[in-house]
Amino acid sequence: MLRTALRNVLAHKARLLMTVLAVMLGVAFVAGTLVFTNTISDAYQKSSQKGFKGVDVAITPDKKDDDSGNPGDAPRLSQQVLDKAAKVPGAGSAFGVVKGNSALADKKGDLLGGGFSNLGGNYYPGADGKDPRYTMTEGRAPKAPGEIALDSKTAERGKYKAGDSIRVSVDGPVRTEKVVGVFTTDDGNVAAGGTLALYDTVTAQKLFAKPGQFDEIDVKAAAGTSQATLKSALDKVLPEQAKATTGKKLAKDQAKAIEEGMSSMQTAMLVFAGIALFVGIFIIVNTFSMLVAQRTRELALMRAVGATRRQVTRSVLIEATFVGAVAAVVGLAAGVGIGAALRSVLNSTGASVPDGPLIVAPTTVLVSVLVGVVVTVLSAWLPGRRAAKIPPVAAMNSVHAAPTTRGLVVRNIIGSILAAAGIALVVAGAGMGGDGQSPMAFGAAVLVIGVFVLTPLLSRPLIAAASPVLRLFGMPGKLARQNAVRNPRRTAATASALMVGLTLITGMTVIAGSMQKGIDKMAADGLKSDYVVSMGGTGPRPLSPDVSKALTKLPEVTTISPLRSSPARIAGDNDTLTGVDPKAIKELVNVDFTEGSFGALGGTKVLIDDKIADKHHWKIGSAIPVTYEDGSNGRLTVGGVYEGNQMIRGVMLDNATVTPHMTTVADFQVMLKAKGGATQDTKDLLKKTLGDNPAIKIQNKQDLSDEIAKAFTLMLNMLYGLLGMAVIVAVLGVINTLAMSVFERSKEIGMLRAIGLDRPGIKRMVRLESLVISLFGGVLGIGLGVFFGWAAGELIATELPSYELVLPWARISLFLLMAALVGVIAALWPARRASKLNMLMAIKAE
Repeated sequence: MLRTALRNVLAHKARLLMTVLAVMLGVAFVAGTLVFTNTISDAYQKSSQKGFKGVDVAITPDKKDDDSGNPGDAPRLSQQVLDKAAKVPGAGSAFGVVKGNSALADKKGDLLGGGFSNLGGNYYPGADGKDPRYTMTEGRAPKAPGEIALDSKTAERGKYKAGDSIRVSVDGPVRTEKVVGVFTTDDGNVAAGGTLALYDTVTAQKLFAKPGQFDEIDVKAAAGTSQATLKSALDKVLPEQAKATTGKKLAKDQAKAIEEGMSSMQTAMLVFAGIALFVGIFIIVNTFSMLVAQRTRELALMRAVGATRRQVTRSVLIEATFVGAVAAVVGLAAGVGIGAALRSVLNSTGASVPDGPLIVAPTTVLVSVLVGVVVTVLSAWLPGRRAAKIPPVAAMNSVHAAPTTRGLVVRNIIGSILAAAGIALVVAGAGMGGDGQSPMAFGAAVLVIGVFVLTPLLSRPLIAAASPVLRLFGMPGKLARQNAVRNPRRTAATASALMVGLTLITGMTVIAGSMQKGIDKMAADGLKSDYVVSMGGTGPRPLSPDVSKALTKLPEVTTISPLRSSPARIAGDNDTLTGVDPKAIKELVNVDFTEGSFGALGGTKVLIDDKIADKHHWKIGSAIPVTYEDGSNGRLTVGGVYEGNQMIRGVMLDNATVTPHMTTVADFQVMLKAKGGATQDTKDLLKKTLGDNPAIKIQNKQDLSDEIAKAFTLMLNMLYGLLGMAVIVAVLGVINTLAMSVFERSKEIGMLRAIGLDRPGIKRMVRLESLVISLFGGVLGIGLGVFFGWAAGELIATELPSYELVLPWARISLFLLMAALVGVIAALWPARRASKLNMLMAIKAE
């Protein structure tokens, strides 16, 4: 039986090629994902470990998790702590670390690093005059105000060298500094495309902290002192709100954080690899079903001469194991290439990765081989079992056994139950708000399986609907329709492969389009201001109060309000206070009030959003106990309740009330209205007033919408690319099915040629059959995608009230056209093969 199985594989090399390709693509995706993420993770981990070489113990501020003290950040470390740490027994040296944001402009005035990570720090020379964290490759370290040193990658990108001047922005106003040195660093943010600027310690403290304060103190152990011993000694002298951590633990924690960060990317990519493999299952089942059907007489003869059912099933599974093993090995090799290519692509985008070897872990090899073999064997099990059940006598009387009507009835009943249950779960999940994710996801999976099971039943009416169009092509069109519905199981499996890919693509497109509409509506309805000014980069960054002061002086600015954010403890819960100008804010934001109005805002009277009001059962006149950022206690009074939105929410109060309690006075946004509204001339004037600062963003409503949408568009394009793998596998499935169908119908095609159907007619018949099957899968996929897009939108609407369902008809039409194109392309080779069949030889074929 083993020899027979292997001979069958070798005898059907061309027919099994598509199956190998389908499995290989899925395995390559899995292997490529594992190689890529392992390589990147290893490179960053080794890079971060280098960064901790000079650190045996790090001292950092420690915020105690209790309700005592102030709700702000823990106080920074003082010079006294640094001096004590340097004198601890076992300490060789200690140096203070100051961190902050420092945006750099290139020589054209554009922001270096794209705002991803614009870091600033201090150069802290030891007894030998050097900082072990940084190695100067050009010039010297900064020693006085107005001097700066750049990391080598930034200097190269900006074309800077020692002696050049550079424009810098820390919190808004532009500074011009002199580049006195260039250094190398193992900082992972720099390796990933960020920038790092170093100042002398006194200047860095003025910019990022306060005089004499540090964000961290790094201690190097003396010879013969272990990290654990040094930590124990430091623990005895540290103040309560400071903690010591060994360099080994820091490196371990950093490695763990990198691994966790990469795991989310790895999981996402593996999901799409799974989708490609899932689509490949349809091809494998189809292929082995057809191979078994074509060898029915051969299998029956084996049964007649003594082979048991188990042996017949085993022979099919041996074939599948061989095919899966070949596909897995080739897929693994391709995956290594994909992993290397992805790393190169990442580097080409500017997000440079630290140097390191390509990592092909033993688990990658094992997983790739197991995935390829297991998926193929499991997919071939059902056809093998079906082959073993064919009675020898019945099998030898026909070329293949037609599927029974009873089997289809049972399948339709099961499919109807699954589809109904799936729809019910999805609809129920849509009505459950934030708690509906799990039932909706489970319901979606059940519904897809149910539709797949029902696809043979659905194929007849949907394909019949195409009959009027097919009649235009004469006899080839009529034959194409009959061929498409002749074997509904095969048609279902072929169409389902395409259905899965288009379901996901359509669903994501509907969600993305609807979110864009919701974001536009949110900006239009929630904002009255013409412009919002903020610092660039990821996440909110402090903006100097000097920015709003400079803009207030412009006669073109009619209304302006800086927005300030201050952590606080409100009624025992950690929350945030949002400071505004009470006279101007009503002209800049648009909110609906359930109680009160903007007129009540001022002094200790505040406005709260409806969610906070409902949570605490507060209303106008309610007293709110508050602990400010500086630790002082107070009492605020509710002056009004408004409906929060994405633009403004939480506790809103007068800037004059919150500012005295802020440890560092800074804005996170400035909203303003200008004469004549938002015009390009006004925007240019604002930019000029702020010194053409590349680090400051000046955005109107459309700019805000576009910025948010940009992230969704980038993610959507990445998902399209990943799902393209599933579509490619689906194309292979259509080609495979048609090619084997042509082989199976050789005699029939010969007869058609004999009675007058010419070669172009044969080609047209096969192409139209492929087109109909592909469009059938496309219609099902688009229908399911729209349904899932609506359901997911109901969940999103709970977080984004302005969300509005939008059906992107242009893209949906494009997807349908893409399904048709898949059918046309997939039919090229099978149609050509069918038209070239020798008429007499085909008639004699069995």
